[in-house]
Amino acid sequence: WQVKANDRSFHEQPHFMNTRFFCIKESKYANNAIKTYKYNAFSFLPMNLFEQFKRAANFYFLILLILQAIPEISTLAWYTTLVPLLVVLGITAIKDLVDDVARHKMDNEINNRTCEVIKDGRYSFGLGDLCVMGVFCFEQADILLLSSSEPNSLCYVETAELDGETNLKFKMALEITHQYLQRENSLTTFDGFIECEEPNNRLDKFTGTLIWRNTSFPLDADKVLLRGCVIRNTDFCHGMVIFAGADTKIMKNSGKTRFKRTKIDYLMNYMVYTIFVVLILVSAGLAIGHAYWEAQVGNYSWYLYDGEDYTPSYRGFLNFWGYIIILNTMVPISLYVSVEVIRLGQSYFINWDLQMYYPEKDTPAKARTTTLNEQLGQIHYVFSDKTGTLTQNIMTFKKCCINGQIYGEWKPLPGPRACVTRQVDFSWNTFADGTLAFYDHYLTEQSQSGSSTVFLPACGLPHGHGQLNYQAASPDEGALVSAARNFGFAFLARTQNTITVSELGTERTYDVLAMLDFNSDRKRMSIIGRSPSGNDTRITEAVNEPLGSWEIATDVFASETLRTLCLCYKEIEEKEYEEWNKKFMAASVVSSNRDEALDKVYEEIEKDLILLGATAIEDKLQDGVPETISKLAKADIKIWVLTGDKKETAENIGFACELLTEDTKICYGEDIKSKILKLKFPRTEEERRMRTQSKRRLEARKEQRQKNFVDLACECSAVICCRVTPKQKAMVVDLVKRYKKAITLAIGDGANDVNMIKTAHIGVGISGQEGMQAVMSSDYSFAQFRYLQRLLLVHGRWSYIRMCKFLRYFFYKNFAFTLVHFWYSFFNGYSAQTAYEDWFITLYNVLYSSLPVLLMGLLDQDVSDKLSLRFPALYIVGQRDLLFNYKKFFVSLVHGILTSMILFFIPLGAYLQTVGQDGEAPSDYQSFAVTIASALIITVNFQIGLDTSYWTFVNAFSIFGSIALYFGIMFDFQSAGIHVLFPSAFQFTGTASNALRQPYIWLTIILTVAVCLLPVVATRFLSMTIWPSESDKIQKHRKRLKAEEQWKRRQQVFRRGVSSRRSAYAFSHQRGYADLISSGRSIRKKRSPLDAIIADGTAEYRRTVDS
Repeated sequence: WQVKANDRSFHEQPHFMNTRFFCIKESKYANNAIKTYKYNAFSFLPMNLFEQFKRAANFYFLILLILQAIPEISTLAWYTTLVPLLVVLGITAIKDLVDDVARHKMDNEINNRTCEVIKDGRYSFGLGDLCVMGVFCFEQADILLLSSSEPNSLCYVETAELDGETNLKFKMALEITHQYLQRENSLTTFDGFIECEEPNNRLDKFTGTLIWRNTSFPLDADKVLLRGCVIRNTDFCHGMVIFAGADTKIMKNSGKTRFKRTKIDYLMNYMVYTIFVVLILVSAGLAIGHAYWEAQVGNYSWYLYDGEDYTPSYRGFLNFWGYIIILNTMVPISLYVSVEVIRLGQSYFINWDLQMYYPEKDTPAKARTTTLNEQLGQIHYVFSDKTGTLTQNIMTFKKCCINGQIYGEWKPLPGPRACVTRQVDFSWNTFADGTLAFYDHYLTEQSQSGSSTVFLPACGLPHGHGQLNYQAASPDEGALVSAARNFGFAFLARTQNTITVSELGTERTYDVLAMLDFNSDRKRMSIIGRSPSGNDTRITEAVNEPLGSWEIATDVFASETLRTLCLCYKEIEEKEYEEWNKKFMAASVVSSNRDEALDKVYEEIEKDLILLGATAIEDKLQDGVPETISKLAKADIKIWVLTGDKKETAENIGFACELLTEDTKICYGEDIKSKILKLKFPRTEEERRMRTQSKRRLEARKEQRQKNFVDLACECSAVICCRVTPKQKAMVVDLVKRYKKAITLAIGDGANDVNMIKTAHIGVGISGQEGMQAVMSSDYSFAQFRYLQRLLLVHGRWSYIRMCKFLRYFFYKNFAFTLVHFWYSFFNGYSAQTAYEDWFITLYNVLYSSLPVLLMGLLDQDVSDKLSLRFPALYIVGQRDLLFNYKKFFVSLVHGILTSMILFFIPLGAYLQTVGQDGEAPSDYQSFAVTIASALIITVNFQIGLDTSYWTFVNAFSIFGSIALYFGIMFDFQSAGIHVLFPSAFQFTGTASNALRQPYIWLTIILTVAVCLLPVVATRFLSMTIWPSESDKIQKHRKRLKAEEQWKRRQQVFRRGVSSRRSAYAFSHQRGYADLISSGRSIRKKRSPLDAIIADGTAEYRRTVDS
């Protein structure tokens, strides 16, 4: 990727042009306009319809609509399919339109943001142009910072649009551009040339080289202003456009994310395919029956002659398509739209839950997706980050070790007040911020006497930047710099080449010769500086590997679950530094593998260090973490903690949050060292074949090791993986998904958890101290880990139960409605005649039976939220898929078949020999259709009443309102007035009023409804009496269970005689699969069977009832 300043013609050269379509060419460099919308005014209708008809169900109903337009095939009016299809397409189209209008507005707002760009005295915008940006200015492209109004060309930016973080970050221009490109006239003559990486989506990395005045200068991410960030606290800055439009990093990150679907989604699709197969088989059977009937009866009945001399087999073929049309309602067209409406409502309930609202930060829970709610009720494994997820990620300096002496423990004051605990008074220090609570007065005495004047400045030098209102790169670093400040060593100022520190009131300025940034391979960061005297060069380093006798101190810190950091230094001769600096500068401008080259150079200087001491920082557990883990464990949810900390720290956190207990048997994973295979280049065909076979064997062995790891880990009640990188966190989640086929949830709070969150079936982000990147990548978010129990045990379980009830009932009501046509076929010569009025078929799923089932899917609950939390074992039904599976589907199918038989044959028997009270016999087809339809509507609406566990006024109104709506519309549509207006569309004139004035018709309807529902009532009663579920038992005693018992936390567990635990500076450190095996896992001697878990929950509430 090559960019030349102030030269647009350079980017239009032929070798930068790509062929897009045939001979049409365009530049590989994008212009700066962005486009995220999908439609415009002309393309919306055709494109949206095309996208919707790519869905199998919609396309199926479109084909049906075309078939219904063929008179020889269809006996059903075309509008019976058109109206429901238009409703479904219309709702989806309106939703897509609203979303796209919002995208249009956003694109227009972004594309119309003004930016002053200088080129030959004109104002324009393109690649390589020089631009001027002021305070509060949004960056319009990825821009190389050349200079700014601040000293040393610093520039402060807010990156909320990129990563959600509102704290300011600083960028700094190259020293040479800072010196020579401050004025506008110098910018117009600037002819620098940039070679850099191709456009990519890595927001935190950039590698490039600026070639100017025959010299190469290294470029990194600290010198680039990304599109979307906002200039703050900087009057103006100058820059050069290096990526524009679709090539910018933020646009590269806006690609399509992985679409997550629930287990019920896949099951529902398979069931719809099953219904398709049943529909085809039933239609084929009835078509064969019609061909046989035509051959035996139809050809010999002169009164049935229709003027067409078709053969019986051809008539059977036509009737096959006729039955496909009539029985199409077996495939519910409104199913998918109804599911989306229910999920949307459930998402709002999560957003509105005040018990998941965190008032301290004004942070409510947020369902960032509407497609995964019921999956929250089926979680088997929870993968959690530690820092900021289980802990608060608010770091406090607690202890340190200097020259083997530990400071920070409380020691009695001398004199008569020896037993009084008093904080250290920092009032003597003008720079103290008053936030540090420290009780060891001896460290203050040592610092004031000068005994620790090497250690304490080292705490501040590598970390802080900015003014006395520190902005640290991590909470750990902020805690260290603030602690040094309170002890009299305050970080004051930072320029490109210097750091100014106040040491006990004396201001000192250190020349910064090199900054060796932290990475997870080296596990350290260093600064090379020159002391104010100028006669020595010193490297100060922060590492997290304890050395020698210091292990005793770090073991003490680790046993208290404190995070440790070791500090080292060494003196460097000027000559040694000069030689090293040449290698450092050469590695800084390498165009490929720059990071690896720099790491190699860093290793040369970071050796033979003198250990100064160690720091210990406390990161407290969040409130409610032990209780939450206990509840989830009772729900048979396995908790895995994935952390970058060392084994000892992770283990102690496991005890602190009660993931591990004193009764837990801990199994430590063996360290497996990866063997490096020395492979020679294959020369012969035999060698190539052997090489291929060897690779296959290695792949097979690797897969077997992975499977063994998962099998062993999944036998544990809890797993703690330590020293894992972000990539390895995602690998662990993927392994469990792949080999256990289990539903997984990942929860984290930082950017290093994003990969894990995206890999899991459900990702949960915690809006903590590490910005909003995890939240922005998540499916659900909230502020505290303890809210996870309510998300899963209440909202997840309710959503699962509601969706299962909804689907079972939806399939049932459609089978009961549609299969009446099947039984009617045996009495009409299999002629594809409908058993209902056309308008009833049209409105059945749209109006007459839609609202009650939607409300049940939104509002129903078997037990209250408090009881759901009190008895976590209720959650197990979702994990075992007990409420919706193929067995439940076939039960709904059989129930629908039996209901349709009753709905058809009881009215048929009543109509066979009938005389009304006026002596007439209204046993005509139209009265028969009205009777069946009326019995059907009352039956399916009362059936949902039986299925409803939680009654509200809204539920009752919807059920009786749907029945009243049916009768109101039926009397209107069968009146003489509407028949006069539309004689061909409304042909049941006067049928309702004529039929329903007969008492025996009402008796027939009542008998039919009773026969349909009484067996259901009897079955439910016997089931709840003889084989009650856990939910049934709790519902039975729910009034007695209103007095909720508070969960009593088990006694704090202390483990004595263990000195091998130590903590670490929590970064993700190592790569490779072998590191995943090095994890602490707790193994039970024998897993408790599921029945025992349910029995425990039963015993718990029985004890309460008995009391």
